Amino acid sequence: MTLVRHGETNWNASRRVQGHHDAARLTKQGRDQAKSVADSLEPNFDRLFSSDLDRATETASIIGASLGLVPEIEPLLRERSFGSFEGGSIEGLTGDVTGIVDSVLIDPDARPPGGESFRDVVARAGLFIERERRASSSSRLLVVTHGGTLRALRAYATGAPLEGLSWYAVGNCSVWELDAHDLH
Repeated sequence: MTLVRHGETNWNASRRVQGHHDAARLTKQGRDQAKSVADSLEPNFDRLFSSDLDRATETASIIGASLGLVPEIEPLLRERSFGSFEGGSIEGLTGDVTGIVDSVLIDPDARPPGGESFRDVVARAGLFIERERRASSSSRLLVVTHGGTLRALRAYATGAPLEGLSWYAVGNCSVWELDAHDLH
């Protein structure tokens, strides 16, 4: 399974919290990033999945057009909901809200008002992985999603403990692999 974060959005550029809010749009740089990723990938995928949020579906459509794949829209791949913080400045997302302190997840159950905990996102990501594992274990899947969901997919797949999880950078249109041996 190959994971790709969506391209840069106008909200990324202005450092606004996106979450489930769907007003953010890809910038020219974000569309260029998606084209660059499409050019870098081998056309050997069987299926292409995308979060149902516009920034991911547009990224997936650009990549899919290059690879000859139509994105399958999947709400399980949405970003973490940040509830009442969505649309606000990213600086408002403090450790008590996110559970992340000094780039380490210390509280996977921290939940913004009206939002999801990271543990919730891992459970949702796990539903996607388990469904696809049962449906087609031999398929090569390309998944376009969000930074938090990408981390959740990787955490679920590897069985990594959530407490103490390193909160590593996931750049726009970065590509990550989940090998079969990663899936617990």
